[in-house]
Amino acid sequence: MTDPNVVVARNTEKAPVSDLYSQTVAFSHYNNLSAQLPIDPATGTIVAGGAAEQAEQCLKNIQAIVESIGHDMNDIIRLSVYLADIMDLNAVEKVQASFFPTYQPARTVVAVDALPQDALVFIEALVDNGEGTQSVPQAGDLVKLTNNTHAAPYDALSTQTVAFSHYNNITMQLPLCPKSGRPILGDAAAQTAQCLKNVKAILESVDVPLDDVVKVTIFVKDLADMEAVDEVYKAFFPDSGIARAVNYLPARTVVPVNDLPFHCDVAVEAVVSHGDGTPPQAIEDRHGLIIEANNTDAAPKCPFSTQTVAFSHYNNISAQLPFGADGKLIAGGAAEQTAQCLAHVKTIIESVDHVVEDIVKVNVFLADMADLDAMNGAYAAFFGDHKPARKVVGCGKLPFGARVMIDAIAGNWEGTPPVA
Repeated sequence: MTDPNVVVARNTEKAPVSDLYSQTVAFSHYNNLSAQLPIDPATGTIVAGGAAEQAEQCLKNIQAIVESIGHDMNDIIRLSVYLADIMDLNAVEKVQASFFPTYQPARTVVAVDALPQDALVFIEALVDNGEGTQSVPQAGDLVKLTNNTHAAPYDALSTQTVAFSHYNNITMQLPLCPKSGRPILGDAAAQTAQCLKNVKAILESVDVPLDDVVKVTIFVKDLADMEAVDEVYKAFFPDSGIARAVNYLPARTVVPVNDLPFHCDVAVEAVVSHGDGTPPQAIEDRHGLIIEANNTDAAPKCPFSTQTVAFSHYNNISAQLPFGADGKLIAGGAAEQTAQCLAHVKTIIESVDHVVEDIVKVNVFLADMADLDAMNGAYAAFFGDHKPARKVVGCGKLPFGARVMIDAIAGNWEGTPPVA
């Protein structure tokens, strides 16, 4: 590549503006949008009405941001919908259908313990950036590749996998039987296995192995089920002899939720490398890219994940908990725990020769939304003038009793090399 990629953060007055984060941060071939609350930018307050009205405002805000950077709603690759009540999903889906009458992005839908400002709906989007972020366009007008297979559950309001450039984005998989479309019978272990089988079936339908997964997010209603979930997870990752030889594990985040569609207990979302890219990428930019997985002893390690997994122009960082050097939660409240989580993110990104300013998106999970102000104070002190895109949700409870958990996505301007 002739020029390094650059991080491009942008805002428009046609959508709510924050001092803490940018509305959208572009890097290489993706725009990472901050999750949008149902705030009317003209008044700065949440719109009146229920979930349908709030969903419409969230999507209007997303549309305003997307259009402000020269894109449209059909450029959205993934839509993530966070609800206060899963029973509002039908109302939200009717609104979604009005914004996406033909094309359906990959999608994640969960109900969480709390949303900022007591909102009922919170929506984020990942948008393609075909023009790239170099001074010279990288690959022209790249094509989105959408695929569904009968070997996995079909959903009329999402596409099972949407590929763009060097990534496949997989719709959140529930433990549904592909033939009946209904939840399987069984406990959290059986449900986890079905979710991962569905992910694997989708990948196999586009000739991609499971070991090309770079990031997994597990949504679970009861953290007490995680021991059973992890036992099943170990049976899927690593998946091949080559991956087992190096003990390759994707980056991972475990998110406690209040509810899931069909009231399932477990759901799985995956982000997957797509080494051959989407046309019309140049041949030299399409083949032989490798996954680079890295851990550092200077940050907490997890037996089920890699701290950071780079592929092409992105580093995917696992969720960080506020552990001290002794492997225990540090003393203090949400501010101190936020600072510790972010210190781990900084350590990890610096261990692969990058800097905090390369971070394009931050996801913050709070045990208690009442800690939002304290978290924001520590967050602002850490990032200063650099403002990545961001999402904050309340989970009610986090692993190991933490008050704060944070994962991140960072640019990887040099890309990952072809196999020697």
